[in-house]
Amino acid sequence: MKKAIIGKKVGMTQIFDEAGRVVPVTVIEAGPCVVVQKKTVEKEGYNAIQLGYQDVTERKLTNPEKGHMEKAGVALKKHLKEFRLEACDAVNVGDIVKADTFAEGDKVDVTGISKGKGYQGVIKRWGAQRTPTSHGGGPVHRHAGSMGSGTDPARIFKGKIGAGQMGCEQVTVQNLDVVKVDPELNMIVVRGAIPGPKGGIVYLKNTVKNIKSKGAGAGISTNPQKQSARVNPQKASARNR
Repeated sequence: MKKAIIGKKVGMTQIFDEAGRVVPVTVIEAGPCVVVQKKTVEKEGYNAIQLGYQDVTERKLTNPEKGHMEKAGVALKKHLKEFRLEACDAVNVGDIVKADTFAEGDKVDVTGISKGKGYQGVIKRWGAQRTPTSHGGGPVHRHAGSMGSGTDPARIFKGKIGAGQMGCEQVTVQNLDVVKVDPELNMIVVRGAIPGPKGGIVYLKNTVKNIKSKGAGAGISTNPQKQSARVNPQKASARNR
């Protein structure tokens, strides 16, 4: 079953696993969230739920936002996020989603807004190289340099690296392990780093990656045309003896 929740990044720390190894983790204050809206295939064309997170005063919401939540009969929430879930039959408007929705060992994708780094040049933003710093290099060591073509096409193609705003964009880190869940503290601890600053809003959901368990070894091929399948002196390992 697909699961999702809205949370807030508390910060990073480290814990020790059963083998005594240090594990870097990020602590997330997840939920409690309330189901504000439920979408179905019959009405909207797809299954999804809209979650609300973090209480807010009435004066900080617009009239459409306030009316949307009053229609659902839920408390006013600051953050709303829609998650597409396959099975929404078991969820109803007004239900509370808590941190214990996830369990230790789950794999999650975490989405957030990365830290803003302001206007940066091509070296910091894209990892470009400097020009030589001696023999008349001039005061252009960190400039972008020539990047256009000649007469044809006489322009720079879209997407070319250049200076500009860095960071402050939506980033998703996939396939993170849930290390610990504490429902009383609304805490979910995931292995590794997640996007955004401390206090930033993040969205957790089941990973989209297809996790396959490692099976037994491949063994010897059964294809008679392969040398590894021939049990006779012509086998490569037998010839080397």
